[in-house]
Amino acid sequence: MNAIDGTDRQIKADDRPPPSLLAIVLDTNPHAWAHLSSVLPLSAAISNLLVFINAHLASGNANEIAVIASHTHKAEWLYPTPKDNLPRRRPNGAANGDIEINGLPKEPSVPENPNKYRQFAVLENAILSNFSKLLDSTTERDLASTPTTQVGGALSLALSYVAKSTLLHSPVDSLAGDNPLSALADSETVHTARVSLTSRILIVSVSGDLANQYIPVMNSIFAAQRKRIPIDILKLAGDTVLLQQASDATGGVYMKPERPEGLLQYLMMAFLPDSTARRSLIMPSTSGVDFRAACFCHRKVVDIGFVCSVCLSIFCTPDLPSNLCLTCGSYLSLRSAQIATPALIPRKKKKKKRAGGTDSATPGGNTPAGSGTPMHA
Repeated sequence: MNAIDGTDRQIKADDRPPPSLLAIVLDTNPHAWAHLSSVLPLSAAISNLLVFINAHLASGNANEIAVIASHTHKAEWLYPTPKDNLPRRRPNGAANGDIEINGLPKEPSVPENPNKYRQFAVLENAILSNFSKLLDSTTERDLASTPTTQVGGALSLALSYVAKSTLLHSPVDSLAGDNPLSALADSETVHTARVSLTSRILIVSVSGDLANQYIPVMNSIFAAQRKRIPIDILKLAGDTVLLQQASDATGGVYMKPERPEGLLQYLMMAFLPDSTARRSLIMPSTSGVDFRAACFCHRKVVDIGFVCSVCLSIFCTPDLPSNLCLTCGSYLSLRSAQIATPALIPRKKKKKKRAGGTDSATPGGNTPAGSGTPMHA
C-alpha cells in the first residue's frame, strides 16, 4: 500500500503508562473487626480506603477500580454496583412478547458538591450505600454460622472481573481484524493502537484461620499466577498461611503492620504503585513464608501428612473411611505407608590404648608386623 501511494503510514504506540485496574477485596468479618475496634474501627478503615481509591484513580485518567466485600456468608460487590440487565415482563402477562423496559433500576442520585470531584463522589456514595445494605441484610444466624470470611468467593469474583476488563482493553482492533487494510484506509496518517490493561488484587484481611477454604483459595492463587496477576496482602489482624502463599506465588506484596491505626500510610506508600511502577522501586518483602498446607479431611494446617498419589490430596491421618480418598475415591493404603521408628544402632566402642602407649592395632604388640618394602640397589 505504501509503495502505491507513497505515503508513510505508521502505527504510533502510546508511550504513556498503561491503565491500571485495582480490585480490592475488603474483609468485612464482624467478629474480627469487633476485636480490632479499639485500635482501628471499621468506619475509619473504610474512610482511609476511600482516600486510597481516590489516589489510585487520580494517578491515571484511565485507571479503574473494583471493590468486593468478603463477608461471613457471602461475597458482595461494593463497586461497581451490579445491575439487573434482564428486562421485566409486563405484569398483565401478555403473550405478545412485549417486555417492560421502565422497570430497570436507576442510578442513585448523588448530591452535587462543588468541593469534590464528581467521580469520587459517585464512587464514595456507591460503596457506602452497598456496604450499608450488606450490613442490614446480615442476620444473627449468619454471624453464628461461621467465624471466618468468604475470601475464596471474593477472589473468584475479582479474577472474573479482571478477565472481563482485560478482554475489553485488549489491543486487538476489531475493524482491523475483519479487514487488515481498513486501518490504512483512514484519512489520518497516524493510527493509535490500544494499550493493554495491567491488573492487580489487594486483599485487606482481618480474619485469622482460613484453612477451611484451602481448596478454593489455592485454585484462585493458581489462576492468578497463570494470568500474572499479583495479589497484594495487607494483614491488619490475625495470621494465615494461605495469604502468605498467595502473595509469594503471584509476586505480590505482603505486609502485616505493627500499628494498624496507620492504615492510610501503609496503603499509600506500599500498595499505591502498580505493576509498571514497581519495576523501578524496591518493594517491601517478607523475611520468610510458611509453605505448610491444610489437610483435606479436617482443614487443619499440618507439618507432615499423607498425600494421595492420584489427585495429590493431603490428609492428616491414615484412618480414612474404607481406605478411599475423599477427593477422587481412589483406594489408598495409608496405614501400610506408616514407617515404624527405626531402632538406634549402638555406636562402636573405640579401642583403648595399652599402658605402654601403643595401640592394640599397631605393630609391636600381639599383632605381627608386616614385611617392609624391598629396597633396590
